[in-house]
Amino acid sequence: MSRNFYILAATLLLFALISGGMALVPSSFQPGLPANASLWRTLGMFLLLFGLIAAFIGVMSQLFEQVDRHSEQARQESRRRRRANRDE
Repeated sequence: MSRNFYILAATLLLFALISGGMALVPSSFQPGLPANASLWRTLGMFLLLFGLIAAFIGVMSQLFEQVDRHSEQARQESRRRRRANRDE
């Protein structure tokens, strides 16, 4: 699940870099595209924000999955110990 968020974050961050680069390109090189640099900067900032949020969600979901995995292993280990003590 977290891998999907990492891929989404990487894609959004790539588009944010492209938008930031478009803000630096003069308007004569952008026929048919919005030439307003502030529009490209704003779009880049929003994409950067959403990319960082997606990366944060990916990290948090990975951490929660790891906690679930460790708690499940601890439960199984405690069951094995109880069964071993009961069988003795």
